[in-house]
Amino acid sequence: MVQKVVWLLAVSMLAGCARRPEKGLRVLLAKQKTGVIHLPAGVITISTELVLAPGAHDLEIVGSGTLLKAADGFHGRALLVVDGARNLRLREFSVDGGRDTNFGAPLEMAPPENAFRVWYADNGLLFDHVEGLEIVDMRFANVKNFPILVSRSSGVKITGATVEDSGSLNARRRNNLSGGILIEEGSTRFEVRDSVFRRIAGNALWTHSLFTSPRLQDGVFAGNRFDTIGRDAIQVGHATRVRVEDNVGTRVGFPVDLIDAENGGTPVAIDTAGNVDASVYQRNRFDEVNGKCFDLDGFHDGAVRRNECVNRKRPEDYPFGHFGIVMNNTNPSAHSQNIEISENLIDGMKYGGLFLMGSGHRVIGNRFVHLNTAGCHENAAKFTCIYKRDEPKMLESGIYLGRGVARTEQTRGNVIRDNVIGGHKMGQRCIAAGPGVSLEANEVGPNDCSDFDAAR
Repeated sequence: MVQKVVWLLAVSMLAGCARRPEKGLRVLLAKQKTGVIHLPAGVITISTELVLAPGAHDLEIVGSGTLLKAADGFHGRALLVVDGARNLRLREFSVDGGRDTNFGAPLEMAPPENAFRVWYADNGLLFDHVEGLEIVDMRFANVKNFPILVSRSSGVKITGATVEDSGSLNARRRNNLSGGILIEEGSTRFEVRDSVFRRIAGNALWTHSLFTSPRLQDGVFAGNRFDTIGRDAIQVGHATRVRVEDNVGTRVGFPVDLIDAENGGTPVAIDTAGNVDASVYQRNRFDEVNGKCFDLDGFHDGAVRRNECVNRKRPEDYPFGHFGIVMNNTNPSAHSQNIEISENLIDGMKYGGLFLMGSGHRVIGNRFVHLNTAGCHENAAKFTCIYKRDEPKMLESGIYLGRGVARTEQTRGNVIRDNVIGGHKMGQRCIAAGPGVSLEANEVGPNDCSDFDAAR
C-alpha cells in the first residue's frame, strides 16, 4: 500500500513536470524520499538549486534523455544538492552548468583552510554526508566549477561519467583548480572508474588535501581517460590506501595559457599532496605532459610501478617541462620513505628522470630514456638549467639525490639498481648527489647509463 501511494505521488508530480518542468521536479525531489524517480525527457532549465528531501534513502533517479541545464544567471551551491542521504543512485541523465565560452566571472583559488564545498558555488552535483552513492553513465558539460563534488561521504561509486569543458579561472585567467570530479573531507570507500575527462581547466579527478580534515581512505581511480587537462589529471591528496591504476591520458598541462604559474601550479599526470601512504600508482599511461609525470609530495610507504610517461616533441613545446618523477615533503606529518619505484618507463623528459630524497626507497628496473632534452647545461642560454645555485647538477642528472625540498631529509639507505638511464650526457651525469648527500650512503648500481640521442 505504501509503495502504491509513493508511485501515485510521483506520477502526479511528474504530470506537473510536463507543464512546468522545473517546479514539478523541485516539488518531487523535495517530497519523495525513497523509491524511483523517472525524470521526463528533454531539457529542464534550473533557475535555483534543486534540493533532495532531507533523509532520503534507497532512492534512484533515472533519466530518459533528460538534460538539467542551468538557466542564465543561475547561482547556487549546485544544480542538485544532496545532504544526509543514504543509498542513492543517479543514472543516465546529463547536466549542463551553463558556463559560457569565456569561463564566466573570475574566481580565485580556495584558501588552503577551506573545504571546497564552502568556497566553490555553481557546481553540477553536490553531495555532503551521504552514505552509499552510485552515479552511472552521466554526462557533464560547461559546469562553472565542479561537475561532481563529494564531501564527508562514504561508499561512493562513479562509473561511466563523461566530463567536458568545465572549470573557472582566476583574475589572471589561470585555472583555479576547478573543473573535474572532487572528493574531500575524510570521505571513505570511493571509486571512480571508466570515466572520460576532456578539456578541464584545473584538476580532472582528485581528492582534496585539507590538513584540518581527516584523511580520505580506501579509494580507487581506475580505467579513466584524460585529454587536455590544465593542471593535474589525477591527484591523491591527504589519503591512505588509494589505488590509481590503468588510467590513460594525453595533453596534460594544455592549453599553456591556463596554467597557474603564479601559484606554482605545475601540471602533473598523477600528483600527490598532503600525507599519503599505503597507496599504489600502477599501469597508468600518459603522453604529452607539460610538467611532471609523477609528483610524490607527501607520498610514503607505497609503490609506483609499471607506469609509462612519454613526451615526443621538442623541449620548446613543454614550457613547464620537468623531471619525470619528483619526491617532496611539504606536509610536516609525512617523510619521504619506503617507496617502491619499479619497472616504469619515463621517456623524453625535459630534465631528469627522478628527483629522489629520503630513505628506504627501492628504485629498480626502470627505463629513464631520452632524458634532458633541454640539453643542460650546454644549452643553458636557451633553457633554464639552474634550479638552485648551490645544486648546479640537479636538472642535468638522470637520477638526482637531494637533501630535501620543503624540509631537510636524510637521503640514505636507498637502493638504485638495474635501471636503464639514457639521454643527453647521461653517460657522465647518470646519477648525482646534491650537497649534504653521499652516494656511498646508498646502494647504487649496477645501472646502464648511456649518451644516446635525446632528440631521437
